[in-house]
Amino acid sequence: MIKTVDLTKKYGDAFAIRAIDLDLEPGDLFGFIGPNGAGKTTTMRIIATLLEPSWGEAYVCGHSVHTQPKEIRRLVGYMPDFFGVYDDMTVVEYLEFFAAAYRIGGDARKKRVDEMLDVVDLDFKRDAYANTLSRGQTQRLGLARTMLHDPQVLLLDEPLSGLDPRARIEMRNLLRKLGEMGKTIIVSSHILPELADVCNKVGIIDRGELKQNAKVTEVIKMVREHTVLVVQPAQRGQMSTIADLLKDHAKVQGVDTGDDAVRVVLKAEVEDYSDLPKLLIENGIALKQFTEEELDLESAFMALTKGTSTRM
Repeated sequence: MIKTVDLTKKYGDAFAIRAIDLDLEPGDLFGFIGPNGAGKTTTMRIIATLLEPSWGEAYVCGHSVHTQPKEIRRLVGYMPDFFGVYDDMTVVEYLEFFAAAYRIGGDARKKRVDEMLDVVDLDFKRDAYANTLSRGQTQRLGLARTMLHDPQVLLLDEPLSGLDPRARIEMRNLLRKLGEMGKTIIVSSHILPELADVCNKVGIIDRGELKQNAKVTEVIKMVREHTVLVVQPAQRGQMSTIADLLKDHAKVQGVDTGDDAVRVVLKAEVEDYSDLPKLLIENGIALKQFTEEELDLESAFMALTKGTSTRM
């Protein structure tokens, strides 16, 4: 659906992006994360045919950005990070104006506008002037405008930026809904934890270079050298017993006893630790919790960029 090969944009001696390789399938919801100035917008603008690469290639549904830009524009909906609305237009007039620009006419135009207002949950604001909407409502209006021509691909540049907590939740729910509709979506953000909840794949970009490009779970696992287990007994007073039983085990590198749980760091090569809970149960330890400690996407980002990103 979206494929880039050695995609590069250079300004003078400076690289905005360098050798970006992406391969997204239909239905992928791809989180493009990195600090401001990392190259997210440049990449998305090239895919949208709004900017020419210095070299390399980008394809959308098999069409090249170099030779078939018109075909790509019919397939892509691009929502920039900032966009204006017309002060003297209501929400429905605003959408009908852009639907007409997409050559959607007559009853089909009214039907499509009504459908998009329903998708983004803005029908209750249909007669309000566009410039009176909140930031979150304006973002949803922009998304409705982006989807009027029913694009197969959505490129959403920082749609969560500047939103209050409630508006972020609403936008995340909307992104999930779009993913369920089968759209292929690239959504960029520097708000790292927000994307882990909605995306099935993630790309981490820093200073124009794509550091990682994989499933969210795979990216998190890449930066963890050792699996860490969190063990919590059902009864108080058994923490030291757990530590004593596990600290010298062949699969365990170290044990740390906290206030209400024991953190067990496994050796790097260990993948199967199913014998550990069995050992504890056989020694009379009833377990309330025995899980892998989660590493969040923000921690993964900092590890993969080695703390070099100072523009967050």
